[in-house]
Parts: sequence; C-alpha cells; structure tokens
Amino acid sequence: MNIIPNHEILMQRCLDLALCGMGRVAPNPMVGAILVHQGRIIGEGFHRAYGGPHAEIHAIAAVKDQELLKNATLYVNLEPCSHYGKTPPCTEAIIQHKIPRVVIGSIDPNPRVNGSGISVLRASGVKVITGVLQKDCDELNRRFFTFQSQKRPYVILKWAATRDGFMDVIRSESSEPRPTWITGETERRLVHRWRAEESSILVGTHTAILDNPSLNVRNWYGNSPLRLVLDRTLSLSGELALMNGTVPTRIFSAKPGVCTIPDTEIIAIDFDENVPLQILQYLYTQNVLSLIVEGGAALLHSFIVSGLWDEARVFTGSVSFGKGVPSPVLPMKPLSVQQFPSGSLCIFRNND
Repeated sequence: MNIIPNHEILMQRCLDLALCGMGRVAPNPMVGAILVHQGRIIGEGFHRAYGGPHAEIHAIAAVKDQELLKNATLYVNLEPCSHYGKTPPCTEAIIQHKIPRVVIGSIDPNPRVNGSGISVLRASGVKVITGVLQKDCDELNRRFFTFQSQKRPYVILKWAATRDGFMDVIRSESSEPRPTWITGETERRLVHRWRAEESSILVGTHTAILDNPSLNVRNWYGNSPLRLVLDRTLSLSGELALMNGTVPTRIFSAKPGVCTIPDTEIIAIDFDENVPLQILQYLYTQNVLSLIVEGGAALLHSFIVSGLWDEARVFTGSVSFGKGVPSPVLPMKPLSVQQFPSGSLCIFRNND
C-alpha cells in the first residue's frame, strides 16, 4: 500500500525538534531531522551543541534497522551541509546510506552551502523536494539568516515602560543603585529565558552603575550570554556585578587597555562614529549570532535611529511614574501583543 506523506506535518516535527537546540548551537542554525519509512518515523534527531554532530547524523544513528534507510525519506528544516567544517558534510552521510529522498524547508544562506548541498544530492540520484514550510523554517533560523545576509548579529531590543511612557524614575549615580521594577516576577523569568536563548547582551554605562545588573541566567536553565558594556572612559568600578569574572565580558571603550579580570577584555571603539555599527562589526568577527540590547534609553535610541535592529520586545506595565526617563517610541504597530499579570508584551519587527 502506497502511503502519501503529509510533508507539512512531518516538516513541523523537524521544526519542533530543531527548537530543542535553542541557545546551545549558535553560531550554527537550529536544525531538526526525521526519517520516515512507509509512513512511520523510524529515526529523528536535532543539532544538540555547536561542534557536535548535525541533526541528520543523529536521525540516521537513531534508526535501529539501517536497511530501512534505502527506502526512507529524510525530512530536514535546513539544507544539508556539503562541506567539511567541525564535522563531515551531511550530504556525504545521506549518499553513503543510500537514502533516496530528501525533503527540505529552507535553503542554507551560508555561502559555503547555499544550494550546493541540494546539487550534490541530486547529482548522486537523490530526489530532493524543497520549500516545504519555508516561511516557518526561515523564521525559526532568522538569527542565522540575518548573520549570513547582513554580516552582523540579529539584534533584539528589550525594555519595559510604564503605562504613561517612562522607563525609569530620575536617578543619579550617587543614589543607591537599584532597579525600578515595572514588570512582575513572571515577566522577569521570561527575560532570563530570553538571555539563555541569545548569544550576547549589552547595556550602557549608566545602566551598569544604577542597576548593577549581573546580565546572567538565574531564573532559567541555560548558558549565560556574552556580557557587553559601554565604558567610554574606563571608569566603571571593578566592584560591579558585571566585573566579577564569572561570565565572559567585553568592555567597549574609547581608551585601549588591558583588563586583569578573568575572561574580560577591553575593546577600543570610536565613540564619535556609529557606536552600534562598531559593536555589531566586532561581534560578527567573533561569530556572535545574536544580541539583546537591554538599555538604557540613550543606547536603545542609538540602535533605533541607526536602523540596526531586527526585533523589539517591549513590556508595558500597569504602574505610572508621572515623570521620569521617557521610553523609546517605535514608528510601527506591534506584530503581536501578549497579556501578563503585570501588563502586556508587544513584539515589533523592523522590516525596513
């Protein structure tokens, strides 16, 4: 009996598997793969860690009866690689195991692949179908696609504002460093989840002083992002949480220098030029796939006016300050709005 496969349902399973690699595989893309024989999934896998086997290899290894591979279909949300990197090419494994059919979601934008994986497979007699749930597959790996096409990390702006439009009360550097909470515990836990999903996180000098943030992952499971802070004059105290040496940290300064704090480096930039662009150019050279910009207001504004952002996540709380530090305003409607116990979350996309 011939079973007609539902490509969309099976590709959705690849996407679900791929998400299991969130926060663990960057700067590689998130990839899930399944092998189907006569309408039944016989093996599945996902890319688990940067430098480790790819999703296709895990899926092949999960098949108990390897003879079934000769009449199986491989589903994968991203084109199989065709070059030697930290691992051998996945196209080589597909051909070696005589898998006759491959269904693909997205074409890999990496110049080292970008259609060559499909060409290699077809040249070896493999039937290849492309473009299944392509929009969803592209969306999943939007960080990777931005990194490849724009030669910079995917940039997420994040802030919280009161219902009357303020990010903070007026505080001075001589006041006791403490954040003025606008959101609740549920939202703060979500922020820690976001940190675990992204590659780096950035704050400005005043935020570092006034809030003394750790910028690590505490209320979620996962790796802490690379910490970044602006310190034009190298005046930040070594007593700040950012300077504790527990998480890799980079300090962007107008002054070159050598830092004695473990895993902390000073990166010299020109503060009279485009600061966001210089930061992103540095991160690109370091293979940093994504960046969360957490504030303050001036730093967020600099990314907005330069157009160097892809997504904004804006909480609006139920509290009012009456006066304070004005929140940035984005010139577009939100893509989505989600309600939380202490307010709402709007997601914006920069489509320019």
